[in-house]
Amino acid sequence: MAFDIKPKFATFDMNGTLIKFAIADATRAVLGDRLPAELADEYLQATKAYRIDECMGDYKPFHQIIANSMERASRRLGLEYREVDARAVYEIVPTWGPYPGVTDALNRLAEAVPLVIITNSDTVHAERLSENLQAPFATVISAEQMGMYKPRLGAFEYMFDKLGVTPDEIVHVSASPMYDHRSAATMGIKNKVYVDRGFEHDEHWLGYERITDIAELPVLFGLPRLSAAS
Repeated sequence: MAFDIKPKFATFDMNGTLIKFAIADATRAVLGDRLPAELADEYLQATKAYRIDECMGDYKPFHQIIANSMERASRRLGLEYREVDARAVYEIVPTWGPYPGVTDALNRLAEAVPLVIITNSDTVHAERLSENLQAPFATVISAEQMGMYKPRLGAFEYMFDKLGVTPDEIVHVSASPMYDHRSAATMGIKNKVYVDRGFEHDEHWLGYERITDIAELPVLFGLPRLSAAS
């Protein structure tokens, strides 16, 4: 077992960690030919950067996070912005499903520890996306409930209060050092798992266990590895 505690909860980021967060694909599909091929990559990188920037201020609904990031990227690159496009991207979000192996790993892990989601989704999307995971969760905490987004430290403080735990009583799992693990480390969460999905750089100095296959996660909690025939 990688952890020297029996945690009260395993807490998870959802979008990009458990759910395949395909917002770039959704944006391409909605904009179609109005997103020039020669600007597409730059535009999508800009919307990603603006999304995290929007998350750092006062709370606003997630549909507004998407809209503001698209509007700012469009203005920066001289593209037309339409509010209806942002709404269309937002409405695609709850249709996304889990990465391969996630549902099996979560159900396996739930045999050992209660599972919790802390997500930057709003409440209605958090509920629908967590249902798409087809696994048992003790609690699903949304940005709307917290009144803020990760990586703000208050999001983790809210989670501690909601669960009635101290930082050393949980294991936090995320594919994002930027949104989760930097803040988790600052808040004193020593037991962390980085699910390396390939879209962020490994920041090993944050002191997490790094895995590339979600099937490895239950093993870190001391559960025997499932055989291929299981």
